[in-house]
Amino acid sequence: MSEPIEDTSLSDGPDAAGAADMPESLANAVAAAAADQAALRSSQLATIFAETGTLASAIPGYRPRAAQEKMSEAVANAIADNDTVIVEAGTGTGKTYAYLVPAMLWGGKVILSTGTKNLQDQLYLRDIPTVRHALNVPISVSLLKGRANYVCHYHLERAQANGRLASKQDAAWLREISRFAKTTTSGDKAELAEVPENAPVWQIVTSTRDNCLGSECPNYKECFVMRARKEAQQADLVVVNHHLFFADVVLRDTGMAELLPAANTVIFDEAHQLPETATLFFGETLSTSQLLELARDTVAEGLSHARDAVD
Repeated sequence: MSEPIEDTSLSDGPDAAGAADMPESLANAVAAAAADQAALRSSQLATIFAETGTLASAIPGYRPRAAQEKMSEAVANAIADNDTVIVEAGTGTGKTYAYLVPAMLWGGKVILSTGTKNLQDQLYLRDIPTVRHALNVPISVSLLKGRANYVCHYHLERAQANGRLASKQDAAWLREISRFAKTTTSGDKAELAEVPENAPVWQIVTSTRDNCLGSECPNYKECFVMRARKEAQQADLVVVNHHLFFADVVLRDTGMAELLPAANTVIFDEAHQLPETATLFFGETLSTSQLLELARDTVAEGLSHARDAVD
């Protein structure tokens, strides 16, 4: 049985701030209109999630869940009110469909962030196409990952010209990557199952922010990273991961650049992972060895001053 849905509003929304300045009659009219819209959304969602509804008609094996519909309504209301909602849903709730439906119908430009690249791929390749087809909504979707996930034409050509590889296995993998780069439209290394994601050869055929030549690169027009970012700017729904999301926040804070487009709605799947990921970008760490080294240095400095005082 599913755990109860916890709907926790983190703010009162923009309407509450201006309500005090409105004449009472106008405030009542606004509230009534908002209530009518909420009732309409609730009715639409009931039809979509019903036993013989929109999803059931398009998705084999779909079964309705009361908690799923309740969660979807909470997400829809948060989108409509420009508010924030936190939802804790137990296993079997069907949370993915619960947030995808209102996001596609009313979310405007949406950024959907996940905890892992595997879930990112699953959403992009399976769940989102399924719901989009069921709802018959003409939204565009893009998948965006960090630059280390895309083959770099320039560094691939350099690796081939260099010819110095650590092993025959690396040479074989390099040939696979070369063939892949000529046929893929995305350059996403997750599409090349023949080469393990942790294979050392990936480090020499992908770019970093430090060694990317940017617009000066001879392969700039065919760059997979730039293509993915351009598609993200144009898409209605952009699927990213938490690491990329916070990397974008850091870049925006510096005023140097930005990785993600502006959005009307941001959804975090597996939001319980956010504190750990955010700490990697905004936190400071101090290890036991560093503390011990500091203590040794402090003692040594103290002894040095003590000897000077005696002398």
